[in-house]
Amino acid sequence: MTKKKNGIGIDLGGTALKIGIVDHDGKILKKISVDSNADKGPDAVIRQIINGTRQILESAKVKNYGIGIGAPGAVSLEKGVVENPPNFPGWGRVPLGEILKKEFKCDVFVENDANAAAIGEMIYGAGKNHENFIMITLGTGVGGGIIINRKIYRGETGGAGELGHVTIDSMGRQCKCGSIGCIEAYIGNNYLIERVKTQIVDRQDSQLYGMIKDDFNLLTPKLIHSAAENGDDFSQSVVIDTGTKLGYALTSIVNVLDITAIIIGGGVAGFGKLLFDSVESTLKDRVMKPFRSRIKVKPAKLKNDAGIKGASALVFYKS
Repeated sequence: MTKKKNGIGIDLGGTALKIGIVDHDGKILKKISVDSNADKGPDAVIRQIINGTRQILESAKVKNYGIGIGAPGAVSLEKGVVENPPNFPGWGRVPLGEILKKEFKCDVFVENDANAAAIGEMIYGAGKNHENFIMITLGTGVGGGIIINRKIYRGETGGAGELGHVTIDSMGRQCKCGSIGCIEAYIGNNYLIERVKTQIVDRQDSQLYGMIKDDFNLLTPKLIHSAAENGDDFSQSVVIDTGTKLGYALTSIVNVLDITAIIIGGGVAGFGKLLFDSVESTLKDRVMKPFRSRIKVKPAKLKNDAGIKGASALVFYKS
């Protein structure tokens, strides 16, 4: 691990682009968030990355830095190519690492975003004491990272860990990835809100309906969590259902890998204990019997900083 650089950690999300300057001890010195402009295509997203990175570098006046970026989708590590990321229309194969290296004249490392978050949790967070764990991130999409023997498992092409695209219903909902019945198509932010919108029409007696006052644009995971904490039966059922469906997907993964430590991060993880209890109870009901007593489901410690810290760690641990 090098100590001579600062790491510029870039967390590329479907809604927001988070950029932070991180020192070798994992302390974030400065961070910003800008719109990712994902719906406008790769050129617009790259402009946001470059402009945001320039902004934070100029304001903090750091020198001797490297850049790490966590991007959704399959990533070719050697060339830093991001391929067909979910929730980013218009992308094919984009040489993101090459573009940023040319722009900033520094070392650039590109990794799948959920892998980066898992690396962050392994080094700085809830995974510090685990040799093996499964990290799942709940946000605009549903991502995952698999840590085996303190190393990220990437698969043959770097695309391993796409846990959001485990099928839970072969005749189910259409997912943006092109498949049917993926867990992301049920609990990804946008999908979740759309489902709640259709269901809440028949639950106008709920606290949640009263909180939005017929303005469905006010519906957010945070509002659902708030209503659930206040005892709203409908909102609690949404949270429990989310955890149950996630438990279905994780059951298959646990049974295949024999990894029983689960770390959950991302915005929807803010549903809290009710969500975690639902995931854990579903897993214990469904995984193979030898695994049940070892199941542990815990929240990510780095919260919204997992992507930034994990991406910055690519600089420290690979340069």
